[in-house]
Amino acid sequence: MTRASRRPPPVTRDVIVEAAIRVLDRDGPHPSMDAFAVEAGITKPRLYRQFSDKGDLYAAIGARFADSAFAATGTDPTMLLQPPRAAIDRALADYTVGILAHPNVFRFLTQTSANREGATGQYDLASAVAGRFARRARAVAEAIPLDADGIEYLARAIVGVMIVLTDLWLDDVEPDAGQFVSRVHVLVWGMIDAYLRGRGVAADPEVPIFVTLAALNPDADDV
Repeated sequence: MTRASRRPPPVTRDVIVEAAIRVLDRDGPHPSMDAFAVEAGITKPRLYRQFSDKGDLYAAIGARFADSAFAATGTDPTMLLQPPRAAIDRALADYTVGILAHPNVFRFLTQTSANREGATGQYDLASAVAGRFARRARAVAEAIPLDADGIEYLARAIVGVMIVLTDLWLDDVEPDAGQFVSRVHVLVWGMIDAYLRGRGVAADPEVPIFVTLAALNPDADDV
């Protein structure tokens, strides 16, 4: 066997992120970089060949978590074809599945930066997810078209409420997903409805938003 064939396979960023998530799931939201390295089967210096610092790794963990837990918030185009009531419930239900799969990852990403050593560059989950949601919502609004001024504020408010209430929900001994969905639904729809009414749109929660907005602009398809 040659020396080259005995070299361990390269450990990628994705492999390290997956190892870090396993550590968080198992050990809780206060990990060490040493634990991440051990779980990935590498030394800490090798870990830092893939990530420039803690903040870089935290951002990669956050991006992976956001892709899963927030997958249904603003990224699924079929949501626009559903009435708001059904669409919000579906998005929130999918969200609870992602959160309950990795509650310690959520806690890790949202705990106060000041309480963690070396938290410089901490991934801002709320800002990142709200940015995704706002871009999707702005694209939809401009396609109708609808005045999208302030859509970033709406997105940040919705995501902020979800994150704050998720933290409260996870404090329950046995978090009830159905209860979370029903309580957060009222607040999320209230914010969306207020935003639309501010633009002269009276939306029916049982009618797809796309249909409601298109009815205000019957000539939009001819443009």
